[in-house]
Amino acid sequence: MNEKAKLKIEKALYAFKESIQEIERSDLSVIINTSKGIQISRDCLHQLRLIVRANQFDSIQEEIDFFKEQKPFVYGRLKFFVKIHKSILERPKTSIERQRKFIDQQLEEIDRRRKAFLDFEKYYLQKETKLDKYYFVRGKDSSELISDTSHYYTDPEFSTSHDNMVAQIIASELLINHFNSELHYLRRKELQPFAENPSIMTLEDLEWTASKTDLVELIYALQASGAIQNGNAEIKQMATICEKIFSIDLGNFYRTYLEIRERKMDRSRFIKHLKKSLDQKMENDDQKY
Repeated sequence: MNEKAKLKIEKALYAFKESIQEIERSDLSVIINTSKGIQISRDCLHQLRLIVRANQFDSIQEEIDFFKEQKPFVYGRLKFFVKIHKSILERPKTSIERQRKFIDQQLEEIDRRRKAFLDFEKYYLQKETKLDKYYFVRGKDSSELISDTSHYYTDPEFSTSHDNMVAQIIASELLINHFNSELHYLRRKELQPFAENPSIMTLEDLEWTASKTDLVELIYALQASGAIQNGNAEIKQMATICEKIFSIDLGNFYRTYLEIRERKMDRSRFIKHLKKSLDQKMENDDQKY
């Protein structure tokens, strides 16, 4: 592709990541937020489709990179938001036990689907490349390698035999993290005794309401600054403790940190947001007193 087309793809993906982070900071149990995620994902895929249809890839490797990494990054999140949106509508609104059972069923369904494509999942997660020219190049379909028959119903100009399966792997990982977090919350709620004074906040009441990416950025900042154990605390230990404090699953926080480093601008945006917020609060308090 020419540089102009490549830049369009980069801009579309950058804008998508920025918008998705705003969604992640919101409450995904609210149906309006998942609806926004679906719309943002669909709009980005549409932009990418137009660019790919209008331009030729310069090499097979460039085409592989697009259909193995770039498109599935967006398509996987579309699948994720669609599934969460559906689960909100179908989830029982009555007892905690019924809600937990429903979520367990969702996780079992994900596990069943994964088992159907375990060989490919292993290939993808281990970053193998020997079959990429068949999996991620258009028009190179081999019926012997295709296990997901839905491929035959997709747009041949904007899909390969396995980009949908990569998107499904990404969506499954996001869904597992999301549902496990909800299960953990429900279990704590079920076991927590009735508080005599509900106005008193305990450690279990703390909820991290910014994004998971923001928390990872904070953890790395604390470690880099030497604020905890003079900088000798391991990232994994700090992440594990934060997960327990906030009842949150940070997933692959090492990968999240790499994504933070890859930001083209304002890499420490959450730390800057904290400083700005605190400065504003002190200014407001100065005016009160």
